[in-house]
Amino acid sequence: MNEYTYDEITIGQEESFQVTVSEEMMEQFLQITGDVNPLHRDAAYAATRQYVDKVVYGMLTASFFSTLAGVYLPGRYSLIHSVETKFLRPVYVGDMLTVSGTVKEKEDAYRMLILNLLIKNRKGEKVVKGTMQIKVLDQ
Repeated sequence: MNEYTYDEITIGQEESFQVTVSEEMMEQFLQITGDVNPLHRDAAYAATRQYVDKVVYGMLTASFFSTLAGVYLPGRYSLIHSVETKFLRPVYVGDMLTVSGTVKEKEDAYRMLILNLLIKNRKGEKVVKGTMQIKVLDQ
């Protein structure tokens, strides 16, 4: 876990990590949320909607932005204030994702970071993009 302080962080700084979406993650997300939409549970149904397999929950994919803030940038001293996302392509079980964030702005008065967010699949295709505001707490 990183422990960047507000003063150590610079505009343009980037952190990233990789994660592979598993069937177990899908099952745990279902248990937490109760989202039984067949697009996420039934490959045959998803195929009738022109998808190659059942689609990973978009909010499961976007939840990796929490890991980005809480573990990588800034890490230990983060408090997420807002996240705005746009889903660009479907994600499927077994996809390896690269989750990254780049510091776009720093708001000194509030010790707030604004990050540009991006998730790409193993083909390098953008699957989610967005922005996040993170307050950097005192040590």
